[in-house]
Amino acid sequence: MSSGRPKPSLKLGAEEREELSGFAASRSLPHALVSRAKLLLWSGDGVSNTEIAARLDWSKATVGKWRQRFIDLRIQGLYDELRPGRPRTISDEKVASLLRRTLKSQPPAGTHWSVRRAAQANRLSKSTVHRVFQTFALQPHRTKAFKLSNDPFFVEKVRDIVGLYLNPPDHAIVLAVDEKSQIQALSRTQPVLPMGLGYVEGVTHDYVRHGTTTLFAALDIATGTVFTDCKARHRHQEFLAFLKRIDSAVPAPLDVHLVGDNYATHKHAKVRAWLAQRPRFQVHYTPTYSSWLNQVERWFGLITQQAIRRGSFRSVRELIRRIDEFVQHYNRCSRPFVWTATADSIFQKLTRLCSCISGTKH
Repeated sequence: MSSGRPKPSLKLGAEEREELSGFAASRSLPHALVSRAKLLLWSGDGVSNTEIAARLDWSKATVGKWRQRFIDLRIQGLYDELRPGRPRTISDEKVASLLRRTLKSQPPAGTHWSVRRAAQANRLSKSTVHRVFQTFALQPHRTKAFKLSNDPFFVEKVRDIVGLYLNPPDHAIVLAVDEKSQIQALSRTQPVLPMGLGYVEGVTHDYVRHGTTTLFAALDIATGTVFTDCKARHRHQEFLAFLKRIDSAVPAPLDVHLVGDNYATHKHAKVRAWLAQRPRFQVHYTPTYSSWLNQVERWFGLITQQAIRRGSFRSVRELIRRIDEFVQHYNRCSRPFVWTATADSIFQKLTRLCSCISGTKH
């Protein structure tokens, strides 16, 4: 028989559930507030305090506290209580004015506000403006690049490729294929200064070029292993030679699904003819301006960050050797990238983006 007081029932209204779902999905709100919103959504679905505590790695007492706070105060109960300390020296109106000016206007003869400019324009201290920017996750000094696809078959292609990632076909291998072209073999003109306690690694800004190579790669989405080849150029001849190596490496009984972009060499007449003669090969092209759908692009980011960008290579041969060493080490402990986005969630995000930029000047 269970002991202890029964917990009071928690019922969420439609508006409350919608607001809590927004909190739980946020990437900018404080982590504690996001966790409390998840707690209440789970509790509203009938999940026990014990299970919620395990999911959040909290104590059952803490779960019960925030659950009761919501029952007593509703949404307002999610926020921390005011703590004793010096009274605020800046009013809500001042904060709102600062935020409004930062979001809706530009400084004279400038493209964005800095902490100092905003402090001077709003007659506030730099530390106050800095705290407000941090509190509201406001970063006027940063930008984020994007490019909307104009592909008329965008929806169909997204559903096709995401379906491959989330539900790969049986008796088949799915390979994300692309090339990283013009990788330069650069050698620094002066020795690298080693990292030490209190200072970072020092690298001279100038270098000597020793040539380039193109890295062709095929990422197995099921295992995370990568099949690579370095070529001097990136024409259709090199791409076709890479496909032939894939054909010989993949066991004959398996179908081969290739995810690739719309680069001209991938659609060359000779490449299409070679693929047409091999029915087990099926190519799934990403929509225009949608390279983020190709998982091998993420792997290219890893090898660039970890082995190429900060390297110093005296020849193309040395660069290729270092690339091969990285690939061998990576494949020994490789893990697949975890793809969680559904096609519908991608479309919803793009809908929100389009609604944000609708009517803006460019």
